[in-house]
This record gives sequence, C-alpha cells and structure tokens, in this order.
Amino acid sequence: MSLASRTRLAALLAALTVGAAGITTWAYGYGTAPQPAAATKATSRPSVTQGTVLQVVAHPDDDLFFMNPDLSRSISTGVKVTTVYLTAGESDGRNEAHSPHLQDPTRPADHASYAEARQNGIRAAYAEMATGRRTSAWQRTSIPTTGGGSAEVDVLLARPEVNLVWMQMREARSISGDNPDSLRGLWDGKVPALGSQLASGSPVRTPFTYTRDQAVQAIANVFALYRPTTIRTQDPTPGRTQPAGAFLDHQDHMYGARFVQAATERYAATAGRPHFSVQNYVSYPNSSLPPTLDAKAAEEKLGYLKTYAWSDHQDWCGSPAGCGDRKTATRPTGAGWNQTIRYSRGESTTWMTQGPPGRLYAFAALDGQMAYWTRPAPDADWQGPRFLPPTAPGTTIDAGASTTRLPDGRIAVLATRTTLATTAQDYRRESVYALQNAPGADFGPWHSLGTPDTGDLSATSATGAPTAAADATGRITVYIRDSRRTLRARTQSAPGADFGPWQTLGGSALQGDPVTATDSAGRRHLYAATDRTVLAWTQPAPGAPLTGPFPTGLPATTGVLSATGQDDGVRLSFRTPGTGTVTTTQATITPGAPAPLLSPPATAGGEGGYGAVATTGHLLAGRAATGTAAVTLPGQNPAWYESQMLYTGAPATVTAPDGTGLAAALGLDADLHTTTTPTPTPTPAPGPGPAVPAPSTPWHRAVPPTALAQAARPH
Repeated sequence: MSLASRTRLAALLAALTVGAAGITTWAYGYGTAPQPAAATKATSRPSVTQGTVLQVVAHPDDDLFFMNPDLSRSISTGVKVTTVYLTAGESDGRNEAHSPHLQDPTRPADHASYAEARQNGIRAAYAEMATGRRTSAWQRTSIPTTGGGSAEVDVLLARPEVNLVWMQMREARSISGDNPDSLRGLWDGKVPALGSQLASGSPVRTPFTYTRDQAVQAIANVFALYRPTTIRTQDPTPGRTQPAGAFLDHQDHMYGARFVQAATERYAATAGRPHFSVQNYVSYPNSSLPPTLDAKAAEEKLGYLKTYAWSDHQDWCGSPAGCGDRKTATRPTGAGWNQTIRYSRGESTTWMTQGPPGRLYAFAALDGQMAYWTRPAPDADWQGPRFLPPTAPGTTIDAGASTTRLPDGRIAVLATRTTLATTAQDYRRESVYALQNAPGADFGPWHSLGTPDTGDLSATSATGAPTAAADATGRITVYIRDSRRTLRARTQSAPGADFGPWQTLGGSALQGDPVTATDSAGRRHLYAATDRTVLAWTQPAPGAPLTGPFPTGLPATTGVLSATGQDDGVRLSFRTPGTGTVTTTQATITPGAPAPLLSPPATAGGEGGYGAVATTGHLLAGRAATGTAAVTLPGQNPAWYESQMLYTGAPATVTAPDGTGLAAALGLDADLHTTTTPTPTPTPAPGPGPAVPAPSTPWHRAVPPTALAQAARPH
C-alpha cells in the first residue's frame, strides 16, 4: 500500500470517526457494570480500556468462534477494533450445509457468492455487537495494497471505530490437505504467488496475486495504517496429532498466523509507531478441552454466531448470495467452541517479581522484544518500559514471560523465541533466558535453551512456555511441556554453568504450562493440568530430585494453573469448567508420603471469569466475566472487585513484607497497569472472619503519561 493510499484511507477514517470522538467507555452488556474504585493521587488516574485492537484471522468466523468474548467486550468499551480476514473463506462455494442430504447437487458452486454471504454475516454480527442492530449500515471502500493488490475496508457508520478489512486471498479449501495454492503453499515456497478470490459485491473488482513477501508487506501496511497497541491472531504452532500426523488445527489458521508473525516483525522496525503486544488464540484444539465460559457468556457468544449464520433465514440484507453462512447455521456452536476461549501463549502469571529488597520488576513482550518496568522502592514511581538486549534479526520474542529469582537477588527472565527464517524448513521456536549481570543491574544477552522437540521443527514446535526455579545454590532448572504433551526439564550442572540435556519427567496429555512453587521447608512442587485432572511432581526433601507424576484427585480444570508458596505448603488456584469460578487447594508434603496431600478444593467466591488467575499470599487477580481486571482477598465472604479495564495475557501479583498486595496487568494500550490491596484485617473469634477491604488504589497506569512519553525505545 503506498503512502498516498494510506493517507487517503486515514483521512476517510478520521472523517468518519468525528462523531465517535467522545467515546471512552460503553456498557459492558454483561451483568452489572463495574463500579469505580476509590480515588487516588492525581498521577494515578483510574484506568479505563484504551488502545487500538487489531485482529487478524484466516477466515470469516474465526474471530467469532475463537476470539469472543474478548472481541465483543472490546467493542463494548468503545476502543478502536479492526478485524482483518486474510482469505475470502470461499470453501467449496456452496452456502449450504456440508451434509449431502441438505445439498442441491444441481446447483453449481459459486465461490464468489459464498464469500459474499460470509461477509454479510460478519457485518451483521459486528453491527449487532456494536449497536444491537444487525442491519446497521457500513461504508465499503477498496484500497490499493502491495504489488498491485487491493483490500476492502468496511467502516460501521454508527460506530466508525469498528472496521473490517478483507484481504481476499484464496483459502486452502481443505483443513490439512497439501494444496499448494494456499497460505501454506505460499509460506513453504510451493507456489511463487497466491491468487485472490474476490467476493461478489465487493468494491474490489480486479483480481490480483501476492508473493510471500508481498503478502507479509500487505499485512504490515495494515498495521501501519491502524497503529494497533494489541494484535490478536491465531496459533502459529498448534502441533500435530503425532510427529508425522495431521495438523491439530486448520492449516490456514496456523500459516495465516505465521504471516502475521512476519508482518509484526516487519512493522516493529518502523519508526513512530506505538508499542504493541500480541495475543494468540487456540482454535480447533478447543474441541477436546473442557469449556472455559459460564452459561451466560456462552449463550451471548452463541447469539452472535447465529446472527452470522443467518439462522432465521430472513432476507434482511437483500443480497442474492445470502445474508450469512448457512454452513454454520446447522451447528452454530461449532465443536463446542461457543463455550470456550483459550490463549495459546502468554498465560504465565510469574512475569512480575521482587528483586533486591523493595524493588519490583515486571516483564512483557512488546514489539517482538522483551520489555520491563521497575519500581525501585515501595514509595517510588514505576519506570519504563526499557528493553532487554534485542534478539537477532529475523526473530521475535513470543507473547508471555516467566521469571525466577536467584538467592543473590538476581532475576532470570524466560520466554520463547521464534525464528521466522526465509525458508520454511528453518522456521522454529525455542526457549530462551536472560539473566541480570548483578542484583538490580541491567540484563545480559539472551541465551538459547533450545527445544526438547526433534524432527520437523517447522511443523511441530508446539512446546509450551518455560517456567523455572532456582535452588539454594543458584542452580536453575527449566521446565516445559513438549509437543508430545509430556513434561521435560533442563538443569544447570552448577550455578552459572551450561545446562544439561533435556530430561523426561513423564506425564501425558498435559495442557497449558506447568507451574512451580516452593514451600516453607524449601521443597519444590510442580503441577500440570491435563484435560481431565492435575498431575503433581514434588521433592521429598529440599534439593532432592523431583518425583512423580502423582495423581492429585483434582477434577478437570480449564487448563491454566497458578501456584504460590503459602504457610507449610503450596496453594494451587484454577478455574472450574463451565462456570469459570476460581477454586483453590492447599498442597502439603508429609514426610515419607509418596505424593502431596491436597485439601478439599474450595471456591474463592464471586462470579466466574476466564483466563489465568494470579495468586500470591491472600491476593487473587484475574479476568472477570465482563473481561475486566478484577482482584479479591479471600475471606469468609470474599468479593471480586472489578475495574473498567480490559487487558491482554495474564495478570501477575506480589505481596510486600507488610502484607500489601500488588496486582498488575498489561492493558490493551500496551501499558503496565497496577492496583494495590491491603492485607485482610483479622477480627477476633468467633467473628465472621477477616474483613475484605476494597483495593487501596484503582487500576491505573503504572507510569504516568508524561514519563511514559520519555521511555526508552529498543536498543
């Protein structure tokens, strides 16, 4: 897309947005609107959702199935939301069910009409999410892109901050079939260029093709136009059923996400853009996993899918192609997808940690590099973001970070890094870590931990994110879920020395990432969820090898765990499938017992939500059913205190020595936001139990805007 083209479209969008300039926060459309917290100092204004969200998916409906309710919550807050569809989604060209007895064999396939029908359904669903009316009008425009191509841009007139961009590349027309004329074939170099599939009725009239580089550049130009602070996309490495088996996801989903990775790496190199984060979403693999949403959220999500699917079959749009996707109408729930939303990366809750006494660090992947913020002392302001040393050109740090603290106060930060490469076979993902040069000092360079996976790394790099623990000598052990869904570990031979080979610790069908914590006796615990229960590995004594896996007897979870040392054991927190309520249990090790003893699971109270829950001491933080950041201090009658802020990734928490709790989250504006909560105040027995005070400060940007403008850029 040329500069002139971007300028013309930017002017159009600016003109359309004039009527929406005053929008800050909209009703959430779910339960009771969050109440503002108590006032705080002027430099810490309460956070409301801000930023610019850009979603990139392979097909029309991937956003509705796999990114909702995040999508509808974002639209309801009034932030700028744009969804980019890479392919036309033309499938077999028949706007009818796949079932043979429901198809008309005499009706010829019409790929352009089916692509239009899906567009009509998407516009209806977005209009309904934004205005409550599926018939709300759109302005549709054709804009030139790279290499002589064009894209359609749709602007919702009643809510001009809601946009749709149709790239209209040809889809694979097969979930996993080796069709060279596809995103997969283009990425792998099996075709020199990929053609378009224009929807009937589109303002784009002239067919075009993209080379691999042109496709990457076209997506990067869309980023440059919309300047997103949050980019949502699908999972580029969902894995295979077995090392040489079928993909676990649609090939367009994973290869489309790889094109997005390459485009973000290119966009990150441009000057003058805002910081941005990336959130990846699970797609087809959700089918075999427990539901994460409560009944109300699932029903709301289903309603938008039925609108897209044109379930009532009323001719409200007047298009000969149809007003929605009739293939979806026969099963608008998908394979249970209306009940679920999952993130494939960025769910560690250990990205905030304490360094030297009183000093805090928080880490997040911004702009494809690792950023961090510091708070030098409890009464000091946060500073940042600063950036760790950059990774090599052609690589990008994936979403998410975890940390471990060495006995001398130094911090190690861990992540995964993707090598994009110019050839398909060199695409791969590996674990990396960086270590502080001294307590409170700068960080040294990134070091590769490699990957426990072997074989075709370009297709099977479906490892989880690393988590780590350091023993009393400072020796680090890294744990990770490999592509076979088993637990693996690497340990330093001595503090500061090289890591030994990957060891197999067992387990099977692991979901999410393992979590680890140490009890007051110095014994390490490690837990990992499966689709049915939770497995445990423990040290019978400090410094001893981990033993396990042991069955815990816990029921199925939504797959995301958090663990923190508490009293003489480790407290484990997770969400209950189908309700999203937070459940906790205390794990203790009895000398001589082969497995940890777990207390009966107890709910933390309040309504459910989804996503990871951060826990430390008595503080819990997580995503409420409204999608907003919320905290609670469990007492006899605990309550969740919601905010007015949506965020990306997972929250993190720490507890100061005086009992004050601090929760943090990365907002959709790519800024660090925090809140503080006091310790519960005990009441004499036989009273009702500890009081649960409201947060001392509302969620707010950790770094004031004036200081943020002076933050260091990547070096």
